[in-house]
Amino acid sequence: MKRSLGVAATMLIVLGAGTALAQGPGASSQARSAAGRAPDSTVPAIDFPNVQNPLLGGVPTGKPTGGVIPLSLSEALKRALNYNLGALLSTEQVRAAQGTRLLALSRLLPNVTAGVGEMQEQVNLEAFGFQGFSGTRTIVGPFNVFDTRAYLTQTILDFSALNRYRAQNENVTAARFSNENTRDLVVYVCASLYLQAVASNSRIEAAHAQVSTAQALYNLAADQKAAGVVPGIEVLRAQVELQSLQQRLIVAEDQFAKDKLALAQAIGLPLGQDFILTDGMSYSPIPGMSLEQAVKRAYEERPDFQSALAMLRAAERERSSAKAQRLPTVNLSADYGIIGPSPWDSHGTFSVISTVRLPIFQGGSVRGQIYQAEAALRQRQAELENLRGQIYYDVRIAFLDLEAAAERVQVAQSAVKLAEQQVQQSQDRFGAGVTNNVEVVQAQEAMAAASENYIAGLQAHSAAKLALARAIGVSDTAYEPFLRGQ
Repeated sequence: MKRSLGVAATMLIVLGAGTALAQGPGASSQARSAAGRAPDSTVPAIDFPNVQNPLLGGVPTGKPTGGVIPLSLSEALKRALNYNLGALLSTEQVRAAQGTRLLALSRLLPNVTAGVGEMQEQVNLEAFGFQGFSGTRTIVGPFNVFDTRAYLTQTILDFSALNRYRAQNENVTAARFSNENTRDLVVYVCASLYLQAVASNSRIEAAHAQVSTAQALYNLAADQKAAGVVPGIEVLRAQVELQSLQQRLIVAEDQFAKDKLALAQAIGLPLGQDFILTDGMSYSPIPGMSLEQAVKRAYEERPDFQSALAMLRAAERERSSAKAQRLPTVNLSADYGIIGPSPWDSHGTFSVISTVRLPIFQGGSVRGQIYQAEAALRQRQAELENLRGQIYYDVRIAFLDLEAAAERVQVAQSAVKLAEQQVQQSQDRFGAGVTNNVEVVQAQEAMAAASENYIAGLQAHSAAKLALARAIGVSDTAYEPFLRGQ
């Protein structure tokens, strides 16, 4: 059975998105170029067994209820943002970036430690070059030493560490934008899975109606044969068509069950929880929006573009950090404590040391790090410009798909009405004995194709609106207005 909006386009998008997620902020957005492409009902279903993608996975949470729960699109997406595996992994990437920033900050903040020690020691002064005097022992001890002390180390001036900390600040910003981008992808993917399941359910309803029509035709042919009006081939032909449509119904039911499982996995439903879909598909064109307005809004709101900008700034800071290794550094270390033969027989002591270090020759290590930082900076610049162009093409493709899908729905809607009239007239002609049921079977097949095209058109139009929201970068916050045509 042929499927629309399938799994083919969505899976290809998701596979690319999973790669971008694994690569972190600033990853390639080539997968997003297909986000606005409406699938074709003529493309057969494509399964990807054993494909592990974070956006298609979820963490099952909670216990299943005994009955069937209703599940709306908004409830499904709310749960997906909390329990989808891609969203959870992306959140942890932000925490990892924050941890790296704290490590860089620790190079600039004071470090204070304290210690308590007691030892018993015997010293051979002769081993240190002291020969002693007549009547003087060169062996001293054993004697006790008790020492309790606090130590402070502080970087006073280190431009390399300062720029490295600033680079990590930008990396945290990039990680946060990347997390927002992942949430956009989660909404897009899970909404597509929901619409896919809704379309599969619509195909079941259409198949039931077609089976009922075929059953009525078979009963009519059998009655006419019993009355001696038509030959047995008419009954056989009607029976073949009836069984063919029954097979389509079985396939549609199987596909619907699998689509529901895919959705349940992606949004982290409890294992074994049964549910029904409460939202359907309807045609609602979005208000007028020019290409220039959409592109401008995408540059302002797409989180992956903002993440790429932050990554570029981080690379600039890394280059500054590498160059700053040629500059002097100033460090301070101090300690204070009490020392003596015992805790009750001790005296306070302290030391303060300020150190200035000036790099003179480091074997070319600084130059090598500068080369690496400049190469990384040029890579970030190239990726940013590529993403800038990709966003433009994403928006254009989404506009093209939206216009084509709208026309497709209108044509398919008209075709369904014509097919219904064709089926009715062919049945009437067969019942009146004017023609055989070949004409009726052909009309039924035309009706099945028209129904499939209409369902695929509605799904393609909804997917195109989702793709446009994704191309602009607002699918996490504005998917409902886009789907409702607001």
